[in-house]
Amino acid sequence: MTNIIDPIAAGLQRGWKVLGGKHGALPERITCDVAIIGSGAGAGITAELLTKAGLNVVIVEEGQLKSSTDFKQKEPEAYASLYQENAGRKTKDKGITILQGRSVGGTTTVNWTSSFHTPPDTLKFWQDKFGLKDYTTETLAPYFQQAQTRLNISPWATSPNENNELLRRGAAKLGIKAEVIPRNVKGCYNLGSCGMGCPTNAKQSMLVTTIPFALDHGATLLVETRVEKLVIEGGRVTAMQCIAVKPNAAPVESGKIATTIVAKHFVLAGGAINSPALLMRSKAPDPHKRLGTRTFLHPVAITTAVMKDTVAAWTGAPQSIYSDHFLHTQPVDGPIGFKLEVAPLHPVFFGANLPGFGEKQAELFRQYPHANVMLALMRDGFHDQSVGGTVELRDDGSPLLDYPISDYVLDGARRSMLAMAQIQFEAGATMVYPGHELAGGTSTWAATKAAIEALPMKPLLTKIGSAHVMGGCGLGGDDKLGVTRPDGVHWQLENLSIHDGSLFPTSIGANPQLSIYGNVNRLAQGLAKRLSGKDVLLA
Repeated sequence: MTNIIDPIAAGLQRGWKVLGGKHGALPERITCDVAIIGSGAGAGITAELLTKAGLNVVIVEEGQLKSSTDFKQKEPEAYASLYQENAGRKTKDKGITILQGRSVGGTTTVNWTSSFHTPPDTLKFWQDKFGLKDYTTETLAPYFQQAQTRLNISPWATSPNENNELLRRGAAKLGIKAEVIPRNVKGCYNLGSCGMGCPTNAKQSMLVTTIPFALDHGATLLVETRVEKLVIEGGRVTAMQCIAVKPNAAPVESGKIATTIVAKHFVLAGGAINSPALLMRSKAPDPHKRLGTRTFLHPVAITTAVMKDTVAAWTGAPQSIYSDHFLHTQPVDGPIGFKLEVAPLHPVFFGANLPGFGEKQAELFRQYPHANVMLALMRDGFHDQSVGGTVELRDDGSPLLDYPISDYVLDGARRSMLAMAQIQFEAGATMVYPGHELAGGTSTWAATKAAIEALPMKPLLTKIGSAHVMGGCGLGGDDKLGVTRPDGVHWQLENLSIHDGSLFPTSIGANPQLSIYGNVNRLAQGLAKRLSGKDVLLA
């Protein structure tokens, strides 16, 4: 891999306008056509389209500008430099750990590349419950297709690694359908370290696609720069005030505004949790108390299996097989449904998800090469007992998500553990450990079934995680139903658009990156037309 060209280094050498941190001091004031907050999925798509339309764009990112040269496949380095709160972001009661990106490219730099369309039953729910009549599969289809072409999204054509194959094998024995996952990769080396940044630039993240396009077309990128406040006057955003931050996100100089950005239009794409928090800090109008509410996580339950043969779950494409069987065994607004996938297992991640501590954990670690962790992504937001969480502000203005884990979600955790354990035994497991602090390992399906059914499903005891944050600035057909208009513009702020996963009125029911690409592609094309008069396409 020594002859791989670093596209970030090459771009900087070509003269990209990048400031902040080691790249140079921030100017006291910047004026532009459009200021974009964030550099992840929604921000990247928007930046490419707006610069293609000839607009002067400034992109502001709190994290660092990292590149393939920096991605050494070492967990401690990656988690500290590429994730929110060092990969330790948690909900208010500490019941859920949330993995969310924090660098140029956002979560697209560190996700596992799984790319799914927004499911039709999700869109139908939005049409019926949130007045989003134009959000249909047919209307969105061309925008999704453009995103798939631009980012090389297609079903993974290589044979799955053993970690994924055992999901397919076990499911097949039970008559459960499992399918191949589409991935946004080009020339993938099949290393398995996607969660630590791609060292070969094969992952078609915003870091190597849309952000470089925007910079090559004149955009300015500010890094290690946090937007503290939007200045709001007369139903418009007139400016945004930013501070310089260190690589660890601490302010360089407490309380000092490093730069003020004045723009004709502002695009908020800081990600669910951060986007609502900025609007709260800015005291944005919220007449119907929707801001920061209905924030969803796809709460993830797990089971860990020890297989007879070597799995080596740290190598190969992290996710290439999935099953939606348990999303379709009950109505969308019935008992919580769940999507089944597997997790790549690197040592720190594996250890963080093991039950127990001390000798109990050490014994499981000895089985590391034979381990498989199955994931159940629960589809939250479709039932009156699944209203998600609420973003709050700590005393220092930083965001905190209060997401109480309801009995409705915990029932889904129990049902999903039963489903996953049975699949793992069918695939050849010799021992299965439910993701629960009081659970031990059991060596037969019958014993595991009895053990899971007897577990007290309570927050903090039941191990729940998340890598998908959605909602908090939800779309609504009128201002009583959401924070954001169907065209992506804030209901009360005429020159503020919201272009990230915070738009979604429920969870997606699938890994959300392609839903962000497709939906934002449509919104950003409309915005480009309104601001420049030009028709532009993502291609």
